[in-house]
Amino acid sequence: MHFPGRFADQIVLEQLDRLSLSFLVDDMVIRPGGVAGNIAFALGVLGRSPLLVGAVGADFGEYRARLEANGVDCSAVLVCPDVNTGRFVCTTDDDMRQIASFYTGAMARSREISLAPLVDRIELVLVGANDPDAMLRHTDEARELGIPFAADPSQQLARMEGPEIRRLVSGARYLLTNDYEWELLLKKTGWTEAQVADEVEIRITTHGENGVEIHGEQTLKVGVVPETGKVDPTGVGDAFRAGFLAAVSGGLSLERAAQLGSLIAVQVLETDGPQEWSWDRATAITRLSDAYGPDAASEIERVLPG
Repeated sequence: MHFPGRFADQIVLEQLDRLSLSFLVDDMVIRPGGVAGNIAFALGVLGRSPLLVGAVGADFGEYRARLEANGVDCSAVLVCPDVNTGRFVCTTDDDMRQIASFYTGAMARSREISLAPLVDRIELVLVGANDPDAMLRHTDEARELGIPFAADPSQQLARMEGPEIRRLVSGARYLLTNDYEWELLLKKTGWTEAQVADEVEIRITTHGENGVEIHGEQTLKVGVVPETGKVDPTGVGDAFRAGFLAAVSGGLSLERAAQLGSLIAVQVLETDGPQEWSWDRATAITRLSDAYGPDAASEIERVLPG
């Protein structure tokens, strides 16, 4: 939904303990989304044949067909016929700030899924925002089974406590957060930046319009692809993750991976909805060349679908 105004103008700081707000919105659109769906969709569009693992409700049929049509393997999805699929309800204001609620639905059943039967089909598992018990189970299983994993706790950082977050992060090949989530992770875990570096191989922290930082054997800073306009920020972080993982899966360097991630992210920012963007190889190469130079575009081009 869209609120034609600024949330900041509606909040009285002296009355926060009595906060009660209602926003008259001027638009409502229902779109396919969700962290797993968004990332899997983009990976599918980029030709990487992702395996979607999660729990859905009886209403998943149309969404499944859409994902499969875009190259997503849904064979590992758990269907729970007695509930609905999780729902994210979000209102965005004119400053691109958001207030949202999340209905758990079938997501709570994700903790029933084991990765063990899928081990031969997994190159790397991204443990994204999900039922907290499921996130912990899948992280533990990845460590026990020797499957490389990416820790991407995102929205669940606000709900989880330090010991749980440390359990999600320890041993990760990649730790993915935005700058706010990074500070929250440090605060809740009590870790220093150096201690996090001891726990994960590579830390990727996005900074919105200020690009992304990558910390591993070396520190890299990658700028954004210039935007043509801001339409909807929903799913931008998911898009970055998909582009980044598609590139590293294709054998590209971390710098090139961040550059492809930034391209997919800006395409989502310029589109109304996290999965409504369209792929055009020639346009993508041109934008990459304009943003990062022809050498970067030439390298990234090798992993791009036609």
